[in-house]
Amino acid sequence: MLKADGFDEAVIGIGERCGQKDLLVYDSAKCIKILMDRDGMDAEEAQEFFVFNTLGAWVGDETPMFLNRSTMEEIDLSDYYDLDGGKNGSE
Repeated sequence: MLKADGFDEAVIGIGERCGQKDLLVYDSAKCIKILMDRDGMDAEEAQEFFVFNTLGAWVGDETPMFLNRSTMEEIDLSDYYDLDGGKNGSE
């Protein structure tokens, strides 16, 4: 498994996928907090740095996964799936 350098404290577990290698899973909010605390970035700088340099870094099939914690109530599944048979304008 590949690690994201400097974010050990943000590891929340191991992700498993059928037929794929296991991945380290990091809490995105914790990664951003680490950047703020360790590197003195403000929230906007830390988020921009994280998105560009960490989320944007593909290093192959073992690239770690970064999780944004949400409940089902917070997730709008229509952003991901066509739940109304194309009636929402995404035909």
